[in-house]
Amino acid sequence: MKGPKPLIVVIKLGTSSIVDEKTHEPLLSILTLIVETAVRLRKDGHKVIIVSSGAIGVGLRRMDVDKRPKHLSKLQALAAIGQCRLMSLWDSLFEHLRQPISQILLTRNDISDRTRYLNAQNTIMELLEMGVIPIVNENDTLAVAEIKFGDNDTLSAITAAMVHANFLFLMTDVDCLYDKNPRTNPGAQPIEEVEDIGAIRADVSSAGSALGTGGMSTKIVAARLATSAGVTTVITRSSSPGNIVKIVRYLQARKARASSQQHTPVGDDEAGDPLSRSTASLALDALEKPPLHTRFLPLPQPIRDRYFWILHGLAPHGTIYIDVGAHHALSDKAGLLPVGVLDVEGNFAQQEAVRIVVVERRAEPGPDGKLWGGTPVEVGRALVNYAAHEIIRIKGHRSTQIEFLLGYADSEYVADRENISLLRRESRPATPVHDMMSESGGMAAYEMGTTI
Repeated sequence: MKGPKPLIVVIKLGTSSIVDEKTHEPLLSILTLIVETAVRLRKDGHKVIIVSSGAIGVGLRRMDVDKRPKHLSKLQALAAIGQCRLMSLWDSLFEHLRQPISQILLTRNDISDRTRYLNAQNTIMELLEMGVIPIVNENDTLAVAEIKFGDNDTLSAITAAMVHANFLFLMTDVDCLYDKNPRTNPGAQPIEEVEDIGAIRADVSSAGSALGTGGMSTKIVAARLATSAGVTTVITRSSSPGNIVKIVRYLQARKARASSQQHTPVGDDEAGDPLSRSTASLALDALEKPPLHTRFLPLPQPIRDRYFWILHGLAPHGTIYIDVGAHHALSDKAGLLPVGVLDVEGNFAQQEAVRIVVVERRAEPGPDGKLWGGTPVEVGRALVNYAAHEIIRIKGHRSTQIEFLLGYADSEYVADRENISLLRRESRPATPVHDMMSESGGMAAYEMGTTI
């Protein structure tokens, strides 16, 4: 009989999970437990990736600096110092259990370039096939504000999506999400399972540590991103990394029992007979209830590969405003024709990413001189066939007129359908992430589900 299916498990560790916030000393007891957990997962047949922060925190300790500096050059220098020591520490701990590891350092530029994105994907997958545990971190030594992920929660979600992971574990200083702040509300209730992130009412007031950049809000953003790619995302306590193995085993057994029940219905007279019950059902009963955690269920129709990359890997260089008819055509898998374009914003070149925004078409130009009004709604991203100044000249016209207007016609479409990735807006309440994302200029997609 076959055992449980091998999984790809991504474990994200924040700086505060592995470095003491006051002394900046590595938390060796926690690091040791993480190493043991990763090796135990490997022995269960799974493939493991660790996304580890902590380079700057370790650099602070090495250079006896009390507080995290604000100047970018100093942060980059500390990251360069700390990354060496952090990887040395990981390698030393894993060596005791004869487990090889590797280092992967990424920036936004590595993700936004399609060739480099695929190279990173292929390298990580090859390492996993070799039985190596890749340790991924943002390349803080080179990253500046424009090309930073912002926090390793986002990086871990992109990494999980890149390798089609089964689980993403976001380790934090609480057991799970609560409906209220458990530190100030003794009656706070845990939220154990989330099917619709937009429907939750959780307390996300945790703002991260003095060393790190993330908080609970960034973890919900990461969960949105990962679940849209089909990755089950789990929030659980970082001080008890052994919980990961228990949770994975429990969820595997639960899935196996559900699958077994679908294929072999049990009659009423057999329900109470242990000898008639499936092996998967008995295996689940043998497992104790897993430690407290919050799991975010993946979307039933995940977005992956190129479509995910267009939505989440690229920084948009401008905006194209389209009418409702053009949006319906895109939803029906058609390309974007110039006749449906109402306006263009930004200065972008051919094959650069843009936002696709739906607005209401006006019969006559309004007081602002524009042919559109209403509330703009971002519905997706696209790689365009024409530069901004070219689209301005052909917008509103038929494709047959492109050559007359420009003197050439590279394509009948402003953007081909294979280069368009749409968002599906669902009717559901706003989440605590909404204000944080809008204030930081983040993508409205974090408030939506995704579809191609």
